[in-house]
Amino acid sequence: MSDVGLTPFLVLSAFLFACGVTCVAVKRNAIGILMGVELILNAGNVNLVAFSRFNTGFRLEGQVFALMVVVLAAAEAAVALAIILNFYNNHATVDVDEADDLKG
Repeated sequence: MSDVGLTPFLVLSAFLFACGVTCVAVKRNAIGILMGVELILNAGNVNLVAFSRFNTGFRLEGQVFALMVVVLAAAEAAVALAIILNFYNNHATVDVDEADDLKG
């Protein structure tokens, strides 16, 4: 286990981040965009935990920050799903291009 260095974790994080950004940029479905945002947040979590493992001065803080990001992601998902469900009840679609009337 200790043979694995920091680089594979950073590569995994970069891959997750790229997948998340691609998903947010390409998807027109609100649920797909929400999944892309979750991938981006998980990429940040992988970085935080990896740096906490390999940096002795950042050992507990990285894991605490990752836990805070998980809590923030759960709250964000709950609010976003409530908005998406309300939009679906009013417009019978979750296409973000149809959400022009939300501008106010």
